[in-house]
Formats: sequence, structure tokens, C-alpha cells
Amino acid sequence: MEPARQQVSPADEIIDVLLAAPTPDTIIGLRPSPAAQARLSELLDRNRDGNLMDADRIELDAFLQVEHFVRRLKLRARELLAAQA
Repeated sequence: MEPARQQVSPADEIIDVLLAAPTPDTIIGLRPSPAAQARLSELLDRNRDGNLMDADRIELDAFLQVEHFVRRLKLRARELLAAQA
């Protein structure tokens, strides 16, 4: 029997990128993984259909918080690059 694979959250993906000391250009180019994109699409579809369970709503809220953080991070990276130009 294989051990269960632990799912990596979108927040964990961002933490891993930040721990690698990315350049501003790398931050600006951040995109969610295909798995995260697929899960977010699924949650958004279920939300539109009114079929979100409580755990799904918590997960969707976490996705949205990470998205907000990444948007702010990208904005700061763009400001840094503009200041260096």
C-alpha cells in the first residue's frame, strides 16, 4: 500500500516560492499550479451552483486570501522594479 500523498495548498506553493528568494520578475510571473487552478475552478463552479459544503467554503476563502496576498506581492514587485528603472 502506497502512503497517501499530502495535497499542497496554494499557500504552501507561495511559501515555497518565497523561501527561494525570488526576484521581482519571478514574483510578477507567479501563477497557480494546474492542480490549484483546477481545484479553484471546481470550488467556484460549486459556489455558483449553491453546492458548497462548509469545508469547501473554508477552502475557497483560503484560496481567495492567497490570491489577494499574491496580487499585493506582485504590486510591490512592480513598484520595486519601477523604482530601480
